[in-house]
Amino acid sequence: MIITIPDSDIERFIEEDIPYGDLTTHLLGIENRPGRIVFTTREDTTLCCTEEASRVLQKCGATLTSCMPSGTKLSAGIEFLVAKGQAQALHAGWKVALNLLEYASGIASRTQRIVEKSRAVNPALSVVTTRKSFPGTKKIVIKAITAGGALPHRMGLSETILVFKQHTAFFGDLDAFLGSVSDLKMRARETKIIIEADTCEEALQIARCGADIVQLDKIAPAELADIVVKIRSANPNIQISAAGGINEANAAEYAATGIDIIVLSSVYFGKPSDIKAAIVPEI
Repeated sequence: MIITIPDSDIERFIEEDIPYGDLTTHLLGIENRPGRIVFTTREDTTLCCTEEASRVLQKCGATLTSCMPSGTKLSAGIEFLVAKGQAQALHAGWKVALNLLEYASGIASRTQRIVEKSRAVNPALSVVTTRKSFPGTKKIVIKAITAGGALPHRMGLSETILVFKQHTAFFGDLDAFLGSVSDLKMRARETKIIIEADTCEEALQIARCGADIVQLDKIAPAELADIVVKIRSANPNIQISAAGGINEANAAEYAATGIDIIVLSSVYFGKPSDIKAAIVPEI
């Protein structure tokens, strides 16, 4: 999936780091000296935002020499992005490009590992991510999780129907709400109805009401496996998703329970990828 980061965002990233010029490069008198910048992996990495890093360097005045696309999986020690230009251009784009690459590739790499581990035990599983990303970073994190092989659970509130207990409380209780599901499906024919359950009993109620997906929250894998069998018996056609506390360490356990969808936020939080950026002069 192609995610486009607009020029306005790229320019904002640059302006945050160099609002009034580069004082160090200016005082050293090296602004116009030619050089090149080379980005290299220091560990196994799924790349993300190489295109945006390239645009940062180009907007700062550098010329792109080579660039591997987002989603490329590399081992350590591989050069993947090179640009050349005057020192002032290279230094202006250096840290902005590196920050984009390291943070986005960290998310993409974590996502890739979770997708691979989960699908090794459940090849049909969908791995999707929540909208719990840090505000202002959504375009980048969505690009990162898709580069790692996942998809967004929901982009926002406007295009999905996901019913939590915070919604059903306004009906009085879950039972009262479930009586309205058939009407809700008639009013939103193109949109799947997802309802979250906290217990096995709630999950079975939801399965019987005609919802498209039942989402089980914060249930351990051993208990979840038993619940999945009961849900399938109650409604073989409903899809089952699991959310809450799923991460790289336990994703395969959740996948093995027989669910259809893993929903997680953990890929957004963790160590950035370790990427080397070298700026060298050219004679």
